[in-house]
Amino acid sequence: MSFSVPEHVRPLRARVLRFVEEHVYPVEQVLDDGYSEAARATMAHLMRAAKDAGLWALGHPKEIGGGGLSFLDYVYVNEVVGRSEHAMIALGTHSLQDSIMLNLHASPTWRERYLRPLVAGEIFPSFAMTEPDVASSDPTQLQTSAVLAGDHWVINGRKWFTTGANRAAYTTVMVRTEPDAPAHAAFSMIIVPTDTPGYDILRETPVMGMLGGHCEVAYRDVRVPRENLLGERGQGFLIAQQRLGPGRIFHCMRWLGQAQRAFDLMCERANNRVAFGSTLAEKQSIQNMVFETAAEIQASRLLTLDAAHKIDAGDPARVEIGLIKVVGARMLHQAIDRAIQVHGAKGVTSDTPLERMYRNARFGRIYDGPDEVHQMTVARRLLKQYRDGGRWDFGE
Repeated sequence: MSFSVPEHVRPLRARVLRFVEEHVYPVEQVLDDGYSEAARATMAHLMRAAKDAGLWALGHPKEIGGGGLSFLDYVYVNEVVGRSEHAMIALGTHSLQDSIMLNLHASPTWRERYLRPLVAGEIFPSFAMTEPDVASSDPTQLQTSAVLAGDHWVINGRKWFTTGANRAAYTTVMVRTEPDAPAHAAFSMIIVPTDTPGYDILRETPVMGMLGGHCEVAYRDVRVPRENLLGERGQGFLIAQQRLGPGRIFHCMRWLGQAQRAFDLMCERANNRVAFGSTLAEKQSIQNMVFETAAEIQASRLLTLDAAHKIDAGDPARVEIGLIKVVGARMLHQAIDRAIQVHGAKGVTSDTPLERMYRNARFGRIYDGPDEVHQMTVARRLLKQYRDGGRWDFGE
Protein backbone atom coordinates (compact mmCIF):
# COMPACT_ATOMS: atom_id res chain seq x y z
CA MET A 1 0.00 0.00 0.00
CA SER A 2 1.40 3.36 -1.07
CA PHE A 3 0.51 6.56 0.77
CA SER A 4 1.57 8.86 -2.07
CA VAL A 5 -1.00 10.32 -4.45
CA PRO A 6 -1.51 7.80 -7.29
CA GLU A 7 -0.09 8.87 -10.64
CA HIS A 8 -3.46 8.69 -12.39
CA VAL A 9 -4.97 11.09 -9.82
CA ARG A 10 -2.17 13.67 -9.83
CA PRO A 11 -3.19 15.65 -12.96
CA LEU A 12 -6.81 15.99 -11.83
CA ARG A 13 -5.78 16.84 -8.29
CA ALA A 14 -3.45 19.54 -9.63
CA ARG A 15 -6.23 21.02 -11.77
CA VAL A 16 -8.57 21.15 -8.77
CA LEU A 17 -5.88 22.83 -6.66
CA ARG A 18 -5.28 25.46 -9.36
CA PHE A 19 -9.01 26.14 -9.56
CA VAL A 20 -9.23 26.61 -5.79
CA GLU A 21 -6.18 28.87 -5.63
CA GLU A 22 -6.93 30.94 -8.74
CA HIS A 23 -10.73 31.19 -8.61
CA VAL A 24 -11.90 30.58 -5.03
CA TYR A 25 -9.20 32.17 -2.85
CA PRO A 26 -9.54 35.66 -4.38
CA VAL A 27 -13.29 35.87 -3.64
CA GLU A 28 -13.47 34.18 -0.24
CA GLN A 29 -14.31 37.37 1.63
CA VAL A 30 -17.24 38.01 -0.73
CA LEU A 31 -18.44 34.43 -0.26
CA ASP A 32 -18.24 34.69 3.54
CA ASP A 33 -21.52 36.62 3.44
CA GLY A 34 -23.22 33.67 1.80
CA TYR A 35 -26.71 35.15 1.70
CA SER A 36 -25.90 38.48 0.09
CA GLU A 37 -26.67 39.09 -3.57
CA ALA A 38 -22.97 39.51 -4.36
CA ALA A 39 -22.08 36.22 -2.65
CA ARG A 40 -24.80 34.29 -4.47
CA ALA A 41 -23.80 35.73 -7.83
CA THR A 42 -20.13 34.99 -7.18
CA MET A 43 -20.84 31.40 -6.17
CA ALA A 44 -23.04 30.87 -9.24
CA HIS A 45 -20.17 32.08 -11.40
CA LEU A 46 -17.74 29.68 -9.70
CA MET A 47 -20.12 26.75 -10.14
CA ARG A 48 -20.44 27.47 -13.87
CA ALA A 49 -16.67 27.78 -14.16
CA ALA A 50 -16.15 24.42 -12.42
CA LYS A 51 -18.61 22.75 -14.78
CA ASP A 52 -16.93 24.33 -17.81
CA ALA A 53 -13.56 23.08 -16.55
CA GLY A 54 -14.85 19.52 -16.08
CA LEU A 55 -14.29 19.66 -12.32
CA TRP A 56 -17.90 19.47 -11.15
CA ALA A 57 -19.21 16.83 -8.70
CA LEU A 58 -16.21 14.60 -9.24
CA GLY A 59 -17.07 12.12 -6.47
CA HIS A 60 -20.69 11.53 -7.51
CA PRO A 61 -21.53 8.42 -9.57
CA LYS A 62 -21.69 8.96 -13.31
CA GLU A 63 -25.18 7.50 -13.56
CA ILE A 64 -26.57 10.40 -11.56
CA GLY A 65 -24.60 13.12 -13.31
CA GLY A 66 -21.29 13.12 -11.43
CA GLY A 67 -17.65 12.64 -12.34
CA GLY A 68 -17.56 9.00 -11.27
CA LEU A 69 -14.31 8.99 -9.29
CA SER A 70 -13.79 5.96 -7.09
CA PHE A 71 -14.00 6.51 -3.35
CA LEU A 72 -10.25 6.49 -2.77
CA ASP A 73 -9.42 8.62 -5.80
CA TYR A 74 -11.95 11.17 -4.62
CA VAL A 75 -10.42 11.15 -1.13
CA TYR A 76 -7.13 12.40 -2.61
CA VAL A 77 -8.92 15.12 -4.58
CA ASN A 78 -11.01 16.12 -1.58
CA GLU A 79 -7.83 16.94 0.30
CA VAL A 80 -7.19 19.94 -1.96
CA VAL A 81 -10.88 20.88 -2.19
CA GLY A 82 -10.73 21.26 1.59
CA ARG A 83 -8.28 24.15 1.43
CA SER A 84 -11.29 26.45 1.20
CA GLU A 85 -14.70 25.69 2.70
CA HIS A 86 -16.29 27.59 -0.21
CA ALA A 87 -14.67 25.23 -2.72
CA MET A 88 -17.00 22.45 -1.55
CA ILE A 89 -19.98 24.26 -3.07
CA ALA A 90 -18.08 25.76 -5.98
CA LEU A 91 -17.01 22.28 -7.10
CA GLY A 92 -20.28 20.51 -6.29
CA THR A 93 -18.91 18.26 -3.54
CA HIS A 94 -21.26 19.58 -0.83
CA SER A 95 -24.15 17.33 -1.84
CA LEU A 96 -22.27 14.02 -2.04
CA GLN A 97 -23.46 12.49 1.24
CA ASP A 98 -27.08 13.47 0.61
CA SER A 99 -27.04 12.26 -2.99
CA ILE A 100 -25.65 8.92 -1.78
CA MET A 101 -28.62 8.60 0.61
CA LEU A 102 -31.13 9.39 -2.15
CA ASN A 103 -29.41 7.12 -4.64
CA LEU A 104 -29.44 4.17 -2.26
CA HIS A 105 -32.75 4.58 -0.46
CA ALA A 106 -35.17 7.07 -2.04
CA SER A 107 -38.35 6.06 -3.83
CA PRO A 108 -38.42 6.55 -7.63
CA THR A 109 -40.53 9.69 -7.14
CA TRP A 110 -37.92 11.42 -5.00
CA ARG A 111 -35.00 10.18 -7.03
CA GLU A 112 -36.60 11.77 -10.06
CA ARG A 113 -37.53 15.00 -8.30
CA TYR A 114 -34.37 15.67 -6.32
CA LEU A 115 -31.40 13.53 -7.28
CA ARG A 116 -30.23 14.98 -10.60
CA PRO A 117 -31.03 18.60 -9.64
CA LEU A 118 -29.12 18.01 -6.40
CA VAL A 119 -26.02 16.70 -8.18
CA ALA A 120 -26.28 19.52 -10.74
CA GLY A 121 -26.24 22.12 -7.96
CA GLU A 122 -29.68 23.41 -8.92
CA ILE A 123 -31.08 22.71 -5.45
CA PHE A 124 -29.54 22.38 -2.00
CA PRO A 125 -30.17 19.66 0.61
CA SER A 126 -30.33 19.82 4.39
CA PHE A 127 -30.15 17.14 7.07
CA ALA A 128 -31.89 17.25 10.46
CA MET A 129 -30.77 15.07 13.32
CA THR A 130 -29.67 17.31 16.23
CA GLU A 131 -32.25 18.56 18.74
CA PRO A 132 -31.88 21.35 21.30
CA ASP A 133 -33.44 19.54 24.26
CA VAL A 134 -31.48 16.27 24.24
CA ALA A 135 -27.80 15.34 24.05
CA SER A 136 -27.18 14.56 20.42
CA SER A 137 -24.06 12.60 21.33
CA ASP A 138 -26.68 10.02 22.38
CA PRO A 139 -29.07 10.10 19.40
CA THR A 140 -31.26 7.38 20.91
CA GLN A 141 -32.79 10.23 22.95
CA LEU A 142 -34.12 12.10 19.92
CA GLN A 143 -37.76 13.09 20.45
CA THR A 144 -39.05 14.31 17.07
CA SER A 145 -41.68 11.76 16.04
CA ALA A 146 -43.56 10.70 12.95
CA VAL A 147 -46.86 8.80 13.04
CA LEU A 148 -48.38 7.14 9.98
CA ALA A 149 -51.94 8.37 9.52
CA GLY A 150 -53.42 6.75 6.45
CA ASP A 151 -51.10 7.53 3.55
CA HIS A 152 -49.26 10.35 5.27
CA TRP A 153 -46.59 10.74 7.93
CA VAL A 154 -47.41 13.38 10.54
CA ILE A 155 -44.23 14.84 12.05
CA ASN A 156 -43.92 16.81 15.28
CA GLY A 157 -40.84 18.04 17.08
CA ARG A 158 -37.97 20.50 16.91
CA LYS A 159 -34.52 20.31 15.35
CA TRP A 160 -31.62 22.71 15.25
CA PHE A 161 -28.32 23.03 13.38
CA THR A 162 -30.20 22.07 10.23
CA THR A 163 -27.51 23.66 8.09
CA GLY A 164 -28.81 25.40 5.00
CA ALA A 165 -32.49 24.81 5.74
CA ASN A 166 -33.29 28.37 4.71
CA ARG A 167 -32.18 27.72 1.14
CA ALA A 168 -32.70 23.96 0.86
CA ALA A 169 -35.37 22.34 -1.27
CA TYR A 170 -35.84 19.57 1.29
CA THR A 171 -34.68 18.27 4.64
CA THR A 172 -33.97 14.64 5.44
CA VAL A 173 -35.27 14.29 9.00
CA MET A 174 -34.37 11.65 11.57
CA VAL A 175 -37.60 10.82 13.43
CA ARG A 176 -38.87 8.29 15.95
CA THR A 177 -41.36 6.05 14.13
CA GLU A 178 -41.15 2.79 16.15
CA PRO A 179 -41.64 3.79 19.81
CA ASP A 180 -41.78 0.19 21.03
CA ALA A 181 -38.69 -1.02 19.18
CA PRO A 182 -35.15 -1.27 20.63
CA ALA A 183 -33.43 2.12 20.62
CA HIS A 184 -31.39 1.68 17.45
CA ALA A 185 -34.37 0.33 15.53
CA ALA A 186 -36.81 3.04 16.63
CA PHE A 187 -35.89 5.71 14.09
CA SER A 188 -36.47 6.35 10.41
CA MET A 189 -35.46 8.94 7.83
CA ILE A 190 -38.16 10.95 6.07
CA ILE A 191 -37.84 13.50 3.26
CA VAL A 192 -39.63 16.78 4.02
CA PRO A 193 -39.84 19.49 1.34
CA THR A 194 -39.08 22.78 3.06
CA ASP A 195 -42.23 24.42 1.68
CA THR A 196 -44.46 21.88 3.48
CA PRO A 197 -47.04 23.52 5.81
CA GLY A 198 -45.93 23.27 9.43
CA TYR A 199 -42.20 23.30 8.56
CA ASP A 200 -41.31 26.51 10.39
CA ILE A 201 -37.82 27.97 10.56
CA LEU A 202 -37.68 29.61 13.98
CA ARG A 203 -34.30 31.28 13.66
CA GLU A 204 -30.79 31.08 12.29
CA THR A 205 -28.74 30.07 15.31
CA PRO A 206 -25.81 32.50 15.82
CA VAL A 207 -22.59 30.48 15.67
CA MET A 208 -19.17 31.97 16.54
CA GLY A 209 -19.58 35.03 14.35
CA MET A 210 -20.71 33.12 11.27
CA LEU A 211 -23.40 34.73 9.17
CA GLY A 212 -26.43 32.46 9.26
CA GLY A 213 -27.20 29.10 7.80
CA HIS A 214 -27.61 26.98 10.95
CA CYS A 215 -31.37 26.85 11.42
CA GLU A 216 -33.67 25.85 14.24
CA VAL A 217 -36.83 24.31 12.78
CA ALA A 218 -40.17 23.41 14.35
CA TYR A 219 -42.25 20.58 12.87
CA ARG A 220 -45.88 21.26 13.68
CA ASP A 221 -48.14 18.52 12.30
CA VAL A 222 -46.06 18.38 9.14
CA ARG A 223 -47.78 15.99 6.73
CA VAL A 224 -45.86 14.25 3.94
CA PRO A 225 -46.78 11.20 1.82
CA ARG A 226 -45.73 7.79 3.12
CA GLU A 227 -43.48 7.38 0.05
CA ASN A 228 -41.25 10.11 1.53
CA LEU A 229 -39.78 7.46 3.82
CA LEU A 230 -36.12 6.94 3.00
CA GLY A 231 -35.39 3.23 3.01
CA GLU A 232 -37.32 1.01 5.41
CA ARG A 233 -38.97 1.82 8.71
CA GLY A 234 -36.56 1.60 11.63
CA GLN A 235 -33.46 1.93 9.42
CA GLY A 236 -32.64 5.49 10.40
CA PHE A 237 -29.44 4.62 12.25
CA LEU A 238 -28.22 2.36 9.46
CA ILE A 239 -28.79 5.08 6.86
CA ALA A 240 -27.17 7.68 9.11
CA GLN A 241 -24.04 5.55 9.43
CA GLN A 242 -23.92 5.03 5.67
CA ARG A 243 -23.95 8.81 5.39
CA LEU A 244 -21.61 9.63 8.28
CA GLY A 245 -18.92 6.94 7.89
CA PRO A 246 -17.52 7.95 4.48
CA GLY A 247 -18.43 11.54 5.35
CA ARG A 248 -15.97 11.50 8.25
CA ILE A 249 -13.23 10.42 5.83
CA PHE A 250 -14.11 13.38 3.61
CA HIS A 251 -14.10 15.72 6.62
CA CYS A 252 -10.66 14.52 7.65
CA MET A 253 -9.20 14.89 4.17
CA ARG A 254 -10.60 18.41 3.92
CA TRP A 255 -9.09 19.16 7.33
CA LEU A 256 -5.73 18.06 5.95
CA GLY A 257 -6.19 20.56 3.13
CA GLN A 258 -7.02 23.31 5.62
CA ALA A 259 -4.01 22.38 7.78
CA GLN A 260 -1.73 22.37 4.75
CA ARG A 261 -2.92 25.86 3.82
CA ALA A 262 -2.30 27.08 7.38
CA PHE A 263 1.15 25.46 7.31
CA ASP A 264 1.99 27.18 4.02
CA LEU A 265 0.93 30.54 5.44
CA MET A 266 2.90 29.95 8.64
CA CYS A 267 6.11 29.07 6.81
CA GLU A 268 5.81 31.98 4.39
CA ARG A 269 5.27 34.38 7.28
CA ALA A 270 8.17 32.92 9.23
CA ASN A 271 10.55 33.37 6.31
CA ASN A 272 9.45 36.92 5.53
CA ARG A 273 8.84 38.55 8.93
CA VAL A 274 11.85 40.12 10.66
CA ALA A 275 11.99 40.69 14.41
CA PHE A 276 14.99 41.45 16.64
CA GLY A 277 17.42 41.42 13.76
CA SER A 278 16.47 38.14 12.07
CA THR A 279 13.54 36.40 10.45
CA LEU A 280 11.07 34.49 12.57
CA ALA A 281 12.26 31.34 10.79
CA GLU A 282 15.58 31.68 12.63
CA LYS A 283 13.90 31.61 16.07
CA GLN A 284 13.97 28.22 17.77
CA SER A 285 10.44 28.56 19.15
CA ILE A 286 9.09 29.09 15.61
CA GLN A 287 11.13 26.16 14.32
CA ASN A 288 9.54 24.01 17.02
CA MET A 289 6.07 25.06 15.79
CA VAL A 290 6.99 24.14 12.23
CA PHE A 291 8.28 20.74 13.34
CA GLU A 292 5.25 19.90 15.50
CA THR A 293 2.80 20.97 12.81
CA ALA A 294 4.55 19.01 10.06
CA ALA A 295 4.64 15.88 12.21
CA GLU A 296 0.98 16.17 13.20
CA ILE A 297 -0.23 16.76 9.63
CA GLN A 298 1.73 13.79 8.33
CA ALA A 299 0.59 11.49 11.15
CA SER A 300 -3.03 12.49 10.62
CA ARG A 301 -2.70 12.04 6.87
CA LEU A 302 -1.35 8.51 7.20
CA LEU A 303 -4.10 7.57 9.66
CA THR A 304 -6.74 9.00 7.33
CA LEU A 305 -5.43 7.24 4.23
CA ASP A 306 -5.25 3.96 6.14
CA ALA A 307 -8.94 4.33 7.08
CA ALA A 308 -9.84 5.28 3.50
CA HIS A 309 -8.02 2.25 2.07
CA LYS A 310 -9.92 -0.04 4.43
CA ILE A 311 -13.29 1.47 3.52
CA ASP A 312 -12.42 1.17 -0.16
CA ALA A 313 -11.75 -2.54 0.45
CA GLY A 314 -15.17 -3.02 2.07
CA ASP A 315 -14.10 -2.81 5.71
CA PRO A 316 -16.34 -0.52 7.83
CA ALA A 317 -13.14 0.68 9.57
CA ARG A 318 -15.01 1.81 12.66
CA VAL A 319 -11.93 1.98 14.87
CA GLU A 320 -9.90 3.77 12.22
CA ILE A 321 -12.65 6.32 11.56
CA GLY A 322 -13.00 7.02 15.27
CA LEU A 323 -9.25 7.55 15.55
CA ILE A 324 -8.97 9.96 12.64
CA LYS A 325 -12.04 11.96 13.67
CA VAL A 326 -10.41 12.81 17.00
CA VAL A 327 -6.79 13.08 15.85
CA GLY A 328 -7.72 15.04 12.71
CA ALA A 329 -9.81 17.62 14.56
CA ARG A 330 -7.04 18.23 17.08
CA MET A 331 -4.42 18.46 14.37
CA LEU A 332 -6.45 21.02 12.43
CA HIS A 333 -7.01 23.24 15.45
CA GLN A 334 -3.33 23.17 16.42
CA ALA A 335 -2.07 23.82 12.89
CA ILE A 336 -4.25 26.90 12.49
CA ASP A 337 -3.57 28.09 16.05
CA ARG A 338 0.19 28.02 15.48
CA ALA A 339 -0.14 29.78 12.12
CA ILE A 340 -2.09 32.56 13.85
CA GLN A 341 0.58 32.82 16.53
CA VAL A 342 3.31 33.24 13.92
CA HIS A 343 1.26 35.95 12.20
CA GLY A 344 0.78 37.79 15.48
CA ALA A 345 -2.06 40.33 15.56
CA LYS A 346 -2.53 40.05 11.81
CA GLY A 347 -3.54 36.42 12.27
CA VAL A 348 -6.73 37.31 14.10
CA THR A 349 -7.86 39.81 11.46
CA SER A 350 -9.76 39.02 8.30
CA ASP A 351 -6.73 40.18 6.31
CA THR A 352 -5.78 36.49 6.32
CA PRO A 353 -8.09 33.46 6.03
CA LEU A 354 -6.78 32.14 9.35
CA GLU A 355 -9.35 33.73 11.66
CA ARG A 356 -12.22 32.22 9.67
CA MET A 357 -10.44 28.88 9.47
CA TYR A 358 -9.90 28.95 13.24
CA ARG A 359 -13.59 29.47 13.97
CA ASN A 360 -14.58 26.65 11.66
CA ALA A 361 -11.92 24.31 13.06
CA ARG A 362 -13.49 24.44 16.50
CA PHE A 363 -16.63 22.74 15.16
CA GLY A 364 -14.63 19.67 14.14
CA ARG A 365 -14.44 18.37 17.68
CA ILE A 366 -18.25 18.38 17.94
CA TYR A 367 -20.03 17.60 14.68
CA ASP A 368 -20.40 14.04 13.36
CA GLY A 369 -19.88 12.85 16.92
CA PRO A 370 -17.94 14.70 19.65
CA ASP A 371 -14.41 13.61 20.46
CA GLU A 372 -15.45 12.06 23.76
CA VAL A 373 -17.92 9.68 22.11
CA HIS A 374 -15.38 8.51 19.52
CA GLN A 375 -12.79 7.99 22.23
CA MET A 376 -15.27 5.95 24.28
CA THR A 377 -16.49 3.78 21.40
CA VAL A 378 -13.02 3.09 20.01
CA ALA A 379 -11.67 2.15 23.44
CA ARG A 380 -14.63 -0.15 24.06
CA ARG A 381 -14.11 -1.91 20.72
CA LEU A 382 -10.41 -2.43 21.41
CA LEU A 383 -10.94 -3.65 24.96
CA LYS A 384 -13.67 -6.06 23.84
CA GLN A 385 -11.24 -7.71 21.42
CA TYR A 386 -8.96 -8.55 24.32
CA ARG A 387 -11.80 -9.50 26.65
CA ASP A 388 -12.96 -12.01 24.03
CA GLY A 389 -9.53 -13.62 23.92
CA GLY A 390 -8.22 -11.80 20.86
CA ARG A 391 -6.16 -8.72 20.29
CA TRP A 392 -6.06 -5.71 17.99
CA ASP A 393 -3.27 -5.64 15.41
CA PHE A 394 -3.01 -2.24 13.78
CA GLY A 395 -0.91 -3.71 11.02
CA GLU A 396 -3.70 -5.90 9.68
